[in-house]
Amino acid sequence: LAMARTNDPQSATSQFFINVVDNAFLDPSTQNFGYTVFGKITSGMDVVQKIRATPTGAGGPFPSDVPKTPVFIQSVTLLK
Repeated sequence: LAMARTNDPQSATSQFFINVVDNAFLDPSTQNFGYTVFGKITSGMDVVQKIRATPTGAGGPFPSDVPKTPVFIQSVTLLK
């Protein structure tokens, strides 16, 4: 689970994404700020797969990969 943002590394606000494959290009490097990872899915991968299957396209400041139908998370549990 990571924060979504535009090309401005300080633009992350309330949107996030669930990374379902290894995307090393999102890691920080000397040329790239990377993305802030702040959680992981511990159960409910069936729900993640349903979200993954949702058609995407352009939306807001993002040129692609935005769900065409909004996805709302109704419940989250913080594990310590």
